[in-house]
Amino acid sequence: MSSELMDALRALAREKNIDELGMLDRLESNLAQTYRKILDLENDCRVVIDRETGKIRVYELVPVGGTEEEPVFEEQDVTPADVSRTAAQTAKSVILGMIRDAEREQIFDEYQDRVGDSVTGTVQQSDSRYTLIKLREGVEALLPPNEQPPTERYDHNQRIKAYIIDVRKTTKEPSIVVSRTHPGLLKRLFELEVPEIYDGIVEIKSVAREPGMRSKIAVSSREPGLDPVGACVGPKGSRVRMVVAELRGERIDVVPWSDDAATFVAHALSPAKVNNVIISDPEHSATVIVPDDQLSLAIGKEGQNARLAAKLTGWRIDIKSSSQAVTAGLAKPAAGGGETSADQGDGRCEAVTASGIRCRNKSRPGSRFCGLHEKEESR
Repeated sequence: MSSELMDALRALAREKNIDELGMLDRLESNLAQTYRKILDLENDCRVVIDRETGKIRVYELVPVGGTEEEPVFEEQDVTPADVSRTAAQTAKSVILGMIRDAEREQIFDEYQDRVGDSVTGTVQQSDSRYTLIKLREGVEALLPPNEQPPTERYDHNQRIKAYIIDVRKTTKEPSIVVSRTHPGLLKRLFELEVPEIYDGIVEIKSVAREPGMRSKIAVSSREPGLDPVGACVGPKGSRVRMVVAELRGERIDVVPWSDDAATFVAHALSPAKVNNVIISDPEHSATVIVPDDQLSLAIGKEGQNARLAAKLTGWRIDIKSSSQAVTAGLAKPAAGGGETSADQGDGRCEAVTASGIRCRNKSRPGSRFCGLHEKEESR
C-alpha cells in the first residue's frame, strides 16, 4: 500500500467513526492469514504495515528453540513481490466489514437509549410468526405476535407506531423489539397529542389496558384550575380521537386521579354512576355501591369495566347495587364507617354526554350534577 492509500484509510476511519489503529491491526491479522495460504507456509506468519508509508512486510515465524509452552521464533522475511495487490483486496474486505460493525454499534447505541420510547415505521413483512417494521433505511424492528393486539392485522407498507421494549446485540443486526400492547404506548401517544402532558403540566398517573378492546388512564394537573381530563379529551374529543384512531378503535376512558382512594375508585368506574365507596385498608379492597340501573354498566361486558378499574387503582373492587347493599346492611353504614360519597370528588358535574365526554360544568352544592343535568336526572 502507498502513503496515499494510508491517507485514504485514515479519512475513511474518521468519516465512519472507526478506530484507525484497530482497523490497521485487524487488516494485519487478516493479511497474515491470507499470505500463509497464498505462500503455503508451514508456520504462522506476521504482517507489519508501516503506519506512515503504508509499506507492507510479511514475516514467517519459524521456531528456533525454547520450550513447548514458550517457543522462540525467528522472523524470516517472505514478502512477495505483488504484496500490495493482495493487500488492497484484503483491505477492501476488512474495511467494509468494519464499517458494517461500526454501523451496527451505532444503531445499537442509538436505540438502546430509546427503550421506553415510541417509534414510527412501515410494515415490511407480517405473518403468524412475526412482523417486521422498517424504522429507517437499514434499521428494522421486530413486533412479536405476543406484543400485537388480537384485533390488529397489518398490511405491507402500512405506517404504525410502536413502543420499544428491548434492544439486544446479535451476531448480525441489533435486535430491536417493539410492542403495540404495552401500556407505555398509550402514554406516549397521549404525549404526542396533548401538549399539556408533553410539557409536564398534566401527568398520567396510571394506565390500564386490554389491548385492542378498552383502556383507562388516570390524569392529574399540576396547574390549579386546569382540567386534566378536558385537556386529554381535547375540543370536541379531538385529541382522544387521534389516540383511538392510532389504536384502531380501542375505547379509552380518561378519568381524574385522586389521592383519596374512595374518590379514585369511583372515578375509575366511569362512565357508571357511583353512590358510595367503602374502603377497607387492611384488605386493600373497595366495596362500591351503585344505583340498580348502573350495575351492569359498572361491571361492564364480561367484567371488563370493573377489571380495568381494579388495574387502574390497584384496589380489589366489589360492586353491589343499591338493593344488594340494603340486603347486606351496607346502605346505611354507621358514622365513621369509612363511607365516602362520590360527590366528594373534583367538584365537576359527573354526567357523561352521548359522545362519551364528561360535562365541564361545576356540580351544584350537595349534588353530583350541574343544574342542567340535575334536572335531567330527576325526570
